[in-house]
Amino acid sequence: MTNASLKLHNAMWPGLVGKGDEEGQEPPISLDKMLQLTAAAEVDGQKFEGVDYFLFHPHTDPDASEDELKQIADQIGSYDLKVGSLVAPVWPGTVGDSAMGDDEQQGKFLDAIHKACRIAKVFNEHGIREYGAIRIDSAEFGVEKWRENTDENTARIISTFKQAAAIAEDHGERLACEGEICWAGMHSWKDMLDILEGVGKPDSFGFQADQAHTYLYLMGYNAPEHALLQDGYSEDDFYAAYETMTDKLRPWTIDFHVAQNDGTVHGAGSHDKTGKHCQADDPNGKLDITRTAGYWLKDAESRGLKHICWDGCMFPNSVLENPETWNVILKAMVDVRDAHGRQS
Repeated sequence: MTNASLKLHNAMWPGLVGKGDEEGQEPPISLDKMLQLTAAAEVDGQKFEGVDYFLFHPHTDPDASEDELKQIADQIGSYDLKVGSLVAPVWPGTVGDSAMGDDEQQGKFLDAIHKACRIAKVFNEHGIREYGAIRIDSAEFGVEKWRENTDENTARIISTFKQAAAIAEDHGERLACEGEICWAGMHSWKDMLDILEGVGKPDSFGFQADQAHTYLYLMGYNAPEHALLQDGYSEDDFYAAYETMTDKLRPWTIDFHVAQNDGTVHGAGSHDKTGKHCQADDPNGKLDITRTAGYWLKDAESRGLKHICWDGCMFPNSVLENPETWNVILKAMVDVRDAHGRQS
């Protein structure tokens, strides 16, 4: 007897991250356009089954009324899509501020968690959302300030995250920290593990593994002392290092992003110097997407994972608005699900 397979989701924030009206930026892509592109993709009769969703302008007003949020839910549902994981607006300039900051900044961060949980409750009660986590990070961009006092700053992040996890618990939600080299205290696999163990709330606070970002964990881009690989590595070296990293972080992993990375660092707008997401079929991609996904998805059901999501931030609009882009991505998602998502 087999259980239901992992649901296939597309992220909505690639239409927003790195977009804007500053010089050199492209305009954001509307929610409806992103939904249209997602719903139109199809591979051998398989379609995307849901979306993961960013809780900020221009797609969402985090202070939207219940009726306005229900309208958004209806809009998403009209494309025969569900909502999975939500991205809390924790960054300065949205609702939140640094989890490493002073009491005022910490208060803003926690306010963003409250707002995200409120929206999650509306979506849950509507029926558009039946699974997924709430994604967060430290909202402290770069590691320079963190390095001024690593013990004190890590302790402050842990304190903020413990309070955030308590808020999530009160709402029946789970928080997932996205491991990414640009976020202080979460910028290496070892520092991320220290945070997870320091918070110590596995039922309500876990890890979001993104295949592109965690590749740079291996290389120790912002933490050479934690590098598991060096340039010129062999295939055997790679998979031994990958197993070491995933064995440490997989028990905490409650949310998963399928992605590709070419080993470089990229950014746009205010979201700079982070792992570069590549198209799924990029010839320079470093990852065997299907094989490496299996290291994260082992025993996924026991950790409450019910869906996987594609993440491809900071692609040009010409790529995002090309329907074939999403068919190629969906094919990669299907391959991952068929290899690892049907568990007996």
